Amino acid sequence: MSLLQDALLGMYPNFEMEVFDLEVLLGSGLLLVLVIVVVMVFLHFVPLGLWISAIAAGVRVSIVTLVGMRLRRVPPAHIVMPLIKANKAGIDVSVNQLEAHYLAGGNVDRVIDALIAAHRAEIPLPFARSAAIDLAGRDVLQAVQMSVNPQVIETPVVSAVAHNGIELKIKARVTVRANIDRLVGGAGEATIIARVGEGIVTTVGSSVDHKDVLANPDHISRTVLAKGLDAGTAFEILSIDIADVDVGRNIGAELMTDQAEADKRIAQAKAEERRAMAVAKEQEMKAYTQEMSAKVVEAQSEVPHAMAAALREGRIGVMDYYNMNNITADTQMREAISKAGVPQGQGQASSQDRPVR
Repeated sequence: MSLLQDALLGMYPNFEMEVFDLEVLLGSGLLLVLVIVVVMVFLHFVPLGLWISAIAAGVRVSIVTLVGMRLRRVPPAHIVMPLIKANKAGIDVSVNQLEAHYLAGGNVDRVIDALIAAHRAEIPLPFARSAAIDLAGRDVLQAVQMSVNPQVIETPVVSAVAHNGIELKIKARVTVRANIDRLVGGAGEATIIARVGEGIVTTVGSSVDHKDVLANPDHISRTVLAKGLDAGTAFEILSIDIADVDVGRNIGAELMTDQAEADKRIAQAKAEERRAMAVAKEQEMKAYTQEMSAKVVEAQSEVPHAMAAALREGRIGVMDYYNMNNITADTQMREAISKAGVPQGQGQASSQDRPVR
């Protein structure tokens, strides 16, 4: 190694000085990089620009507080900038309040904007209530704006039926403003719409004639508004205006028609039942008539045997038998003479009704 150095010094007399300069240059570069890294880490944990902005705005925030925010993983800009806005608006809030709200998952900037808007509108809204509304999931800034500028909620078409059975289709517009005291735990717009619809149905249903509602639609507004429908909600109802009233179907007539149709079907079913019973009774009587006719024929078949037995036993004589035949023939002749002027059909019916002798 010494031989190599000696050779290099023999060839380049200034070689040792150049090596020394190179070592100094490398050491200075490493020192500069180290200084830059240290400065970057320092500026990361100590936001000097944000601290200068706060001092310029008149907000007293220490460097230690900003470093503590970095260590607690709280972006200092999310705390200092809203704090500057609140201080310029004349609202007294502290760094700890804003940082605690941020760590709880709240939107610090939106809460400060809501406090500023409420302060300008002279609406009493403390920071604790504003933070609670924001943590409850509601837009506190929108609520303050709605308190200043009321919102109009348009209900869907509500169908109601008066006493005379006429259907009315009503659409209403409800003007509401936010009730900041009931934003936490209060019902929303859906409850307002449902309650107004219920009030419309009740008011129209209590009307005797639908023409009364058409003549005085403001009666619905007064009646519904007097019910206190905004109780337990996050809104205060200012007015209820009837936007449109249309006449629908005649529900009463349709119900009566359906009832009449049902009664007709019931009557038809009962009539069919009676007809079936009559047909069954007729068939039963026909069978009974045939049974009696069979018994008559059977009885008539026994007459010749009885006559023969009577002749053999001497209970009647031959002359008695002839006299009986003469009486039978005379009876048949009288019947034929009496039916000489009767139409053929009636005569046949009478001959059919005559019992067989």
